[in-house]
Amino acid sequence: MKHFGIVSYNMYCNFTNYGSALQSYALHKSINKLGQDKWESILVDYCPDSMADKDPLNPFKNMWDKDEESYRMCEMSMPAIRENYKKFNNFYDTYLKKSKKKYTSSNFNDILEDENLNGFVCGSDTIFCPDEFGFDDGFYANYDCMKNSYSVAYAASFGDPNFTDEMYPVLNERLKNFKAFGLRENLMIPYVKEHTDVPVERVIDPTLLLTYEDYDELASERLVSEKYLLVYSRRYNPAMEAYAEKMAEENGWKIVEISLRACNADKGHIMFYHAGVEEFLSLVKHAEFVVTNSFHGIILSTQFKREYVIFSREQCNTKIQEVLDLFGVPDRIMVTGKESLPEKIDYKRVHERIAEARKKSLEFLKEELVSCTK
Repeated sequence: MKHFGIVSYNMYCNFTNYGSALQSYALHKSINKLGQDKWESILVDYCPDSMADKDPLNPFKNMWDKDEESYRMCEMSMPAIRENYKKFNNFYDTYLKKSKKKYTSSNFNDILEDENLNGFVCGSDTIFCPDEFGFDDGFYANYDCMKNSYSVAYAASFGDPNFTDEMYPVLNERLKNFKAFGLRENLMIPYVKEHTDVPVERVIDPTLLLTYEDYDELASERLVSEKYLLVYSRRYNPAMEAYAEKMAEENGWKIVEISLRACNADKGHIMFYHAGVEEFLSLVKHAEFVVTNSFHGIILSTQFKREYVIFSREQCNTKIQEVLDLFGVPDRIMVTGKESLPEKIDYKRVHERIAEARKKSLEFLKEELVSCTK
């Protein structure tokens, strides 16, 4: 039995992130399904140096928005933040097999012996984005133990990168650490192919490797009895908020909101920042409509066949547009909120497209792992 360590962005962040937790869960489950009795995976409890000062229980130091109003909203949301954090830790402990130790740059090279690993799968999410993490040694398989064993990337993303001329030589050296690349977006595939001589393919996000049934099994019972519109906001956008309120009023729906805008409770919004992963899935599943600016928000809406629109967000536009293109619904993105509402989604066709991409991506992931077992 071979053992692979999944190295990704998940447990260490400034604010807990449903997408990061679910992509780790989905990749973990998919690798184990493919492995049967040949291999299994563990989630490496890895904290990059760039995340060492992040603390979801004290997020004020590293907030995206530095204005007084954002700080006030965060302060008002602290009870929900604390509850949410506990639920996330419980999710990781319950549903994923984690490494025995926490690893940082100071002890990562001990991991092969400590955890009995044979190789590493780096991904998913924007682990290759220089603006977020630089050239992190864990994400780019640059620790000695990773370079001297077997490392592949699955659904790794560069985000919307800003590479300088001085950065490309460093990138080229890091790319040599991998035996194969499954990249989540097309953006950097030509470059990676040109600068490596290993397999490079576009693959889908791990959350799409699983099916509706996998998430339905995880989702908690319905939490809100009334019909509602779900707002899932990773960053405050007044145009998105206005759009959601107008749509909810026109349809006679309540608004259920997952955001740090605790003050919106005064407007009758049912605030759910305290929701754990299982509750988040339930809130998406039972929504009449979803308004979001989250990449994984639209993926889970699609898994549960919910109607949605997504508002553009800094450093996310490439991945958002590419996944909408994959689904065949490129018109779901909004900027001002004054755009016309698109036609209803043909989910039969969307899920046929996903099934085709899932088959190819699972085949590529299996090929990546089989190479290590030979």
